[in-house]
Amino acid sequence: MPELPEVETTVRGLTPVLEGQVLSAVETRRAGLRRAFPEDLRQRLTGARVTGLSRRAKYGLIDTDRGDTMIFHLGMSGRWRVDPGEVLPHDHLLLETAAGRRLALNDPRRFGSVDLWPSDRIEEFPAFRALGPEPLGPGFTARYLRGALDGRRTSIKLALLDQRIVAGLGNIYVCEALYHARIQPRRAAGRLSLSRLERLVAAVHEVLDAAIEAGGSTLRDYARPDGELGYFSKQFAVYGREGEACGCGGHVHRYAEGGRSTFWCPACQRG
Repeated sequence: MPELPEVETTVRGLTPVLEGQVLSAVETRRAGLRRAFPEDLRQRLTGARVTGLSRRAKYGLIDTDRGDTMIFHLGMSGRWRVDPGEVLPHDHLLLETAAGRRLALNDPRRFGSVDLWPSDRIEEFPAFRALGPEPLGPGFTARYLRGALDGRRTSIKLALLDQRIVAGLGNIYVCEALYHARIQPRRAAGRLSLSRLERLVAAVHEVLDAAIEAGGSTLRDYARPDGELGYFSKQFAVYGREGEACGCGGHVHRYAEGGRSTFWCPACQRG
């Protein structure tokens, strides 16, 4: 599933194509994805000018001068294609600009979604109401984490995947951040010291910044809007590397928790 770096990369790739442009045509090529497209999507977006693009958690936001924001989620296999040479069977939403650019939202597995919501009430969008702070924003600090995790017996791995604690982190980047912070994934979240949480926040920033710089991680279907693949997967320290050697001399292990695989190195993640 595309995670925060992939969505951030997507938004950055769409910005020079869409920002400031008028949407001259909007076409839905099926009834919806994970849920139906808004019935009036075409009417509300055709002729609108895009005023800005941004990201919240794992959602992309496209603001318009009509006071509507199109909110998209890439689901398991979604990606935007810029100026496609042909329309493919899984291009389910097409946008055209007055400047002659075309974008296609391609989603073979159709787990993504597209919604319209009033821009001035964006935090009231149902999926946003209970979200924690952005991991790259000013609110995500060691002191914030200490308060949010106080008394929690769940593992730090599962706590970081809880979107109510921090928005947008997924399995890949949590595994990588815990490795770089040298923190044992099973350690009780509420028992981490402030100094360990400071290491963790720094590691989250480091991993996410590097992943965005690399264009995200391509594991199966994900590609950037320009068609290029994300190359952060080549920098994985532990994710997907069960049995391989760690730089410390130990070996990467894997265990399942909460329906997801956790990759870690017992030799150097003891904190």
